[in-house]
Amino acid sequence: MEYLKIIAFTHKHTNIKELGKLIIPDDLLASTLQCIKTQFGISELFYLNTCNRVEFVFTSTSTIDSVYVARFISHLNLGLSTDCINTLSSQASIYENQQAMYHLLRVSCSLESLVVGEKEILAQLRKAYENCRTAGFTGDYLRLVMEHVVTTAKEVYTSTRISQKPISVVSLAYRKLKELHIPIDARILIIGAGDTNRNISQYLQKHGYSNFAIFNRTLDKAKRLAQELNGEAFNLNDLKSYKKGFDVIITCTGATQAIITREIYQTLLNGESGEKIIVDLAVPNDTCEHVIAGNPIHFIEVSSLQEIAKKNIRQRHQELIHAERIIDRQIPIFDSALKRRKIELAMRTVPEKIKTIRTLAMDSIFAHDINRLDDSSREVLKKVVNYMEKKYISIPMVMAKEILEKNC
Repeated sequence: MEYLKIIAFTHKHTNIKELGKLIIPDDLLASTLQCIKTQFGISELFYLNTCNRVEFVFTSTSTIDSVYVARFISHLNLGLSTDCINTLSSQASIYENQQAMYHLLRVSCSLESLVVGEKEILAQLRKAYENCRTAGFTGDYLRLVMEHVVTTAKEVYTSTRISQKPISVVSLAYRKLKELHIPIDARILIIGAGDTNRNISQYLQKHGYSNFAIFNRTLDKAKRLAQELNGEAFNLNDLKSYKKGFDVIITCTGATQAIITREIYQTLLNGESGEKIIVDLAVPNDTCEHVIAGNPIHFIEVSSLQEIAKKNIRQRHQELIHAERIIDRQIPIFDSALKRRKIELAMRTVPEKIKTIRTLAMDSIFAHDINRLDDSSREVLKKVVNYMEKKYISIPMVMAKEILEKNC
């Protein structure tokens, strides 16, 4: 694990709203990561962002320090000031080698999450990796890492009670909504058709809510979610002219600027004056601060759920210990798997090299002598050489495996 590196920005050291400044827009993700790979000589890389963390997982021979992190952030081309870059770089958590693997295992098992026990993080991690794998940013090393991460997380979730009655950010938000006793016929606007909004809207649908209007930058995605919810689908720009009123807004987009501005909010109100509910699970918030301050709104956001999450961590302390023991056992197992893989890769060329030697001997060096043999003798010689070739191929493989087993 000598080359595994992680640069992590999380809710533990960085204000959740500040984390939003590090989110790479979807349409710029591929070009941004390619720039990072080129500028820093990184061979494999994937990028993870959730509502409470932004992390870069990569392979590199470089030593990572705050200066490196500052350069790294600046090459993301997110338009951040020098002061902002320096502040964020000082808040980064840097993990290298075995500690990087340990951190990634803890993340996948939700031990580093805002809400311990939320299985969503494993799905988010797998999706982040898969997106970068499909784009060609990862290779054999990170493939091995992710296989072990997924295996370990599954063991934790099945062998402990850490995910029983899970309290994810989505379920916490739903509980908050439930406490407000919104009527079953409430008009619910869903802004953004990503996984977070899909999950919370499915909670609502399961409990009888059915009056949904879905807005999304990509209309096709809005239509797909609207079909699942039996609701209406709109383009995000249609917010400016939507006149059907609402009781609840649930919003979570990847926008870097507020979606619900004062002007748009007034349009959405359509003359209504009662208290409304906004569930804003975006980082940074999709709701303009002036909207929150200037209107009667019951506002639910990610940061407001932190205190509940802290109580949840205390309640599950014994399960954390059990999960950490599983992770501790898995570190040396991964180390052994990585060593085996290195040997496999090193030995991959052995069969070809032996075949090359065989061909050279039979067709060139000893060709004259072989041609002087009768057909029967040549056939016997061929069988002997084929037998020897197979044995010579297997011997170094077996020896390497024996050496590895003795040293592990």
